[in-house]
Amino acid sequence: MNSELQKVYESVKKKVTFKPEAALILGSGLGNFAETITVVETLDYKDIEGFPVSTVPGHKGRFIFGYVEDVPMVIMQGRVHYYEGYSMKEVTLPIRLMKLMGAKLLFLTNASGGVNTGYKAGDFMLMSDHISSFIPSPLIGPNEEELGPRFPDMSDVYKKEIRTIIRRVAEEEKIPLQEGVYIQFTGPAYESPAEIRMARTLGADAVGMSTVCEAIVANHMGMDICGISCITNMASGILPQPLSHKEVQETADRVAPLFERLVKKSLTAIYHEYLVVKK
Repeated sequence: MNSELQKVYESVKKKVTFKPEAALILGSGLGNFAETITVVETLDYKDIEGFPVSTVPGHKGRFIFGYVEDVPMVIMQGRVHYYEGYSMKEVTLPIRLMKLMGAKLLFLTNASGGVNTGYKAGDFMLMSDHISSFIPSPLIGPNEEELGPRFPDMSDVYKKEIRTIIRRVAEEEKIPLQEGVYIQFTGPAYESPAEIRMARTLGADAVGMSTVCEAIVANHMGMDICGISCITNMASGILPQPLSHKEVQETADRVAPLFERLVKKSLTAIYHEYLVVKK
């Protein structure tokens, strides 16, 4: 294990005793999700030696340890992004850390722009696949065999069995759920209309500035992964108005209660029907 990761892990072990089995990253609009769970311990990123700190408004920047129903969780309340100036290794270090803490499942959430013209602002999209070609791979550099293989398979990153459970939960809760491909660009500028046309040609349904790099590293470490994206706006060139972070935040806040319910119910079902069974 590299010295940076080891240092961070040792720092956390001194401060936290909780053992999570699942990890959840809260994207825009889910920042208050942690207030609804049974909290056992919290840890601010700034209190972890060598840990990257989020600079994005609306991202609180702390780990929450506790229970969603009876699921032992570590929750990232705010993520760090490549566009903040961190390296891909720093951006994905929290994923490696949560796996070392004991998390076997990674549940990813984010806010994204709709590329598929059949989508609308406020939709939820279950991630079935991703396109990572426009960001540096977080696996570039010497491979650490104890963390994962040099050439990891990417054919089923967002586990089919888990997606089946989430689709059923959405149906039971009467929450409409799209399913599609997420593409990550570096940001922080929103994409141009031409870039969105390119993304659509490549088969992307939603676009954002996070998540894919995290999924790659989690997959490298053998975690089970799923992801739900909140379509907070239609991407550049689809509608006449310009894009703004204010619009993203407003849509995310508006659909947050529904998003929280979908995530909470899905997590509980995945834990009992997939993780516990897999043990």
